[in-house]
Amino acid sequence: MKYMPPTVLLFASLGFSRTEAQTPNDESNAPSKAVILSEVRVYKQVDQRELKLFIEKPIDWKATDKRPAILFFFGGGWVGGTPEQFRGQSEYLATRGMVGIRVEYRIIPKGDEGPPTVCVQDAKSAMRWVRSHASELGIEPKRIGSGGGSAGGHLAAFVGMVEGQDDPNDDLNVSPKANVMVLFNPVFDNGPEGGWGQKRVGNRMKEFSPAHNISCDDPAAIVFLGSEDKLIPVATVERFQSNMKSSGVRCEAFFYDQQAHGFFNKDPFKTMTLIETDKFLTSLGWLSGPPTRKEPYPVDARPNAANKKASGKASGKATTKPPNP
Repeated sequence: MKYMPPTVLLFASLGFSRTEAQTPNDESNAPSKAVILSEVRVYKQVDQRELKLFIEKPIDWKATDKRPAILFFFGGGWVGGTPEQFRGQSEYLATRGMVGIRVEYRIIPKGDEGPPTVCVQDAKSAMRWVRSHASELGIEPKRIGSGGGSAGGHLAAFVGMVEGQDDPNDDLNVSPKANVMVLFNPVFDNGPEGGWGQKRVGNRMKEFSPAHNISCDDPAAIVFLGSEDKLIPVATVERFQSNMKSSGVRCEAFFYDQQAHGFFNKDPFKTMTLIETDKFLTSLGWLSGPPTRKEPYPVDARPNAANKKASGKASGKATTKPPNP
């Protein structure tokens, strides 16, 4: 496999363009169309293919900034999907002062029944590229998070928790480790007990499964799951959270009543999970002030901190497992 040095794609003469951030259909959330800066960079070239980063920045961004950033990895079972999936989340966080980055990565080749090796290699390459270019991206290299849904959630957890599976062409002196994880129904457990992807991973759980690599130096995490997810049992996320807590790592978990896999992709749950993400990042000092999106439900239907599973009707309610102190 031929590897070529990363190149750069620039929009306009200054290297970025202005974009109106996407807003939800709910009128209560659409009074303003915030303008952000956007650009596309190539972080890796494999054979003849350029792998890109789609970057969203605040309108007042400067290269000399030291802003927190988050890389989003799309879902699709490691065999499909596009970076467009998390455009709304990335743009919103840019309006809140972060640098949002959506990652294009290689999917498992057709006919390959093995583990997602190329996917995790590209995920780590993307993290390394952003960290090594932090000074020109206006990013604080110690505040680079990862986010993703389903298989993308696996990648987001992988770069925060699992050692190895590096691209041999990467600079291994640069850390690919995420400093926080935002996980939307992630398939982060690839084991035989309530996991997903076990057929691909086989007995190599320690090499690929984040849930089998929990340690005290893992980054804080927030996890969102629908209670009716057919791929990820509620018990799997509860076990993950318990093991994280036992290792001294903060982990919040939100369970959304009667919601299936991928529920977070559409409103009202897209807005609900985004608001909780905002609050979580604010609690870590990555953002400041209240969320600028409005809750899509009345106060009595907002997510509440309760040490129990979600209950009630499909009203948009969620319950959380409280974070460890």
